[in-house]
Amino acid sequence: MDLKADSEDMEYKPAPIEVFATRSTLHGISHMFTYERMYIRRSLWILFFLGSVSVLVMVCVDRVQLYFQYPHVTKLDEVAASMMAFPAVTFCNLNSFRFSQVTRNDLYHAGELLALLNGRYEIRDPHLVEENVLQILKEKADFDKYKPRPFNMREFYERTGHDLKEMLLSCSYRGTECSSENFKVFINTFEFIKEM
Repeated sequence: MDLKADSEDMEYKPAPIEVFATRSTLHGISHMFTYERMYIRRSLWILFFLGSVSVLVMVCVDRVQLYFQYPHVTKLDEVAASMMAFPAVTFCNLNSFRFSQVTRNDLYHAGELLALLNGRYEIRDPHLVEENVLQILKEKADFDKYKPRPFNMREFYERTGHDLKEMLLSCSYRGTECSSENFKVFINTFEFIKEM
C-alpha cells in the first residue's frame, strides 16, 4: 500500500463554516451558521449581529473624526479687583532632603525609606550613584560597631529639609521686595504669610 499516492489523490477539504461557528467564541456566530433549519431565528441573529457591527463601526468612525478635528476648549474668566491678597505660594523641592545633612544615625533609621539602603543596610543600586556621593554613602553606611541613637522624624525633616534663605533668589510683589521672612515653613514647604 502506497501512502504517498493515497495522500496525493485525496484533496484537502476545509471544514464547513458550521464547524467553525460551533467552535468560535465570537458571540452569536454559532446561531447564524448552524445545521438547524430555523430560518427565522438565524435571520434575526444575522440582523442583530450586523446591527451591532454597524453601530460599532459608526462609533469608531465618529471618534476618529473627532480626534482629527483636534478639539480644545479654552475658558477664561477675568475679574478685576482693586485690592488683592497675596496668593498662596508653595515651593516644593523634588529633593526632599539635603544629602549633606543626613547623618549616620539618619541613614541607620531611615536609609530604606530614603531609598539609599536596602533592608540589610547595604547601599541600594551602587552602580547608579555618582562616585563622590558613593564614597560618602559608604562611609555613612558603615554600621560596624555602630550604636544607634533614638530617631525623631520631625527633627529629621526640620534638619535635613531645604532652607528657603538658600532657595529664594529674588522675590517681589507689586513692586515691593519680599524675602524669606515673608514665608512660613510647613515641613519642607514654604507658604507666604505676611501681607505686603
